[in-house]
Amino acid sequence: MQLAKRIGKTAVVSGVCDGFIGNRMVEQYLRQAMFLVEEGASPAQVDGALEKFGMAMGPFRMSDLAGNDVGWRIRQRRYVEKPHVVYSRIADRLCEQGRFGQKTGAGWYRYEPGRRDALPDPVVDAIIAAHRAAIGATLRTLDAGEIVDRCILALVNEGARILDDGVAQRASDIDVVYVAGYGFPRYRGGPMLYADMLGLYNAMRRMRAFAARRGADTAFWAPAPLLVRLAAEGSTFNG
Repeated sequence: MQLAKRIGKTAVVSGVCDGFIGNRMVEQYLRQAMFLVEEGASPAQVDGALEKFGMAMGPFRMSDLAGNDVGWRIRQRRYVEKPHVVYSRIADRLCEQGRFGQKTGAGWYRYEPGRRDALPDPVVDAIIAAHRAAIGATLRTLDAGEIVDRCILALVNEGARILDDGVAQRASDIDVVYVAGYGFPRYRGGPMLYADMLGLYNAMRRMRAFAARRGADTAFWAPAPLLVRLAAEGSTFNG
């Protein structure tokens, strides 16, 4: 913490786990974004909804910037270590074609040489359509509210697990990580404070509604024990 202050950085103390705080949470955020595309949303629609919510970049633009091959390597490890965890394979189909994002000129979007504008690409549309057909997806219309709630509440639920595990000392530390390091809108205070303002009971009820959908990953939407306890008490993460 002293070193961070000396070099003018914002720091948070984290315990040790796979992904620490920020990346452990963002993995669940990205998982949910992929499921949304399988169900009928486009990458641009998901990005647009979350950017309107206030995120600096949507998940697919963010992935193209970071490099899709990074997430691919992580998923390949997950398939071996956690075979019971459900992942969409839609991003794998992109990576198998060498679409690693901005550095290769093509990812979820295409990029002109020397520019960072995310441009729609019919090739991606075809990859998505083929994947949906292969898994027998039943498509439906998704609105911006559902897109935002599913992605942001995925962050919140994993954040609650991180607090329960003792990886983060306090909810406000998680919020600092997301506001300072992951483009979460400052005026919303961070994912945990946002959940407090939404009401933890309301957040939990929304998650259970997602779990009740036909074909939903019920394990994904099981509320974290801390969230259940605090909601029952009428308390908050930052209380």
